[in-house]
Amino acid sequence: MGLITGLFTLPLAPVRGVVWVAERLYEQAWQELNDPAAVRRQLMEVQAAREAGTISEEDAAAREAELVRRLVPPSEGWEV
Repeated sequence: MGLITGLFTLPLAPVRGVVWVAERLYEQAWQELNDPAAVRRQLMEVQAAREAGTISEEDAAAREAELVRRLVPPSEGWEV
């Protein structure tokens, strides 16, 4: 980046910093959301809640279906 370009874009530096931080937060959240270990842990929590009777069968089935979709991403041609 040249001196003139650097001077003209200097007021945008805070915006670029915020965008960079937002991108890192998005990437981290995406990784945590789709981490197979976290999904499996949540599946076990749903099963425990079902066994304890704190969640209905319908709610448990819906939650499990959502978690399985996150665990096994659809490939082309699959309908979800």
